[in-house]
Amino acid sequence: MDRKILNDLVEFKMPYGKYKGYVICNLPEYYLSWYHFKGFPEGKLGMLLSTIYEIKLNGLEYLLKPLKK
Repeated sequence: MDRKILNDLVEFKMPYGKYKGYVICNLPEYYLSWYHFKGFPEGKLGMLLSTIYEIKLNGLEYLLKPLKK
């Protein structure tokens, strides 16, 4: 796992929608599940959403704790 991706998960904010302004790592799991079903968007945002989905699905959120400010 690239450290830059992990840093982006705790810094990058959702640019639109119901959770606009929320940091990606703080998005609720049901919202990420909805995206998983619907299809993640293209590009960096989609990659970050799918990554945090897998992290939360597998109970690995503890990996992000040291990176949160």
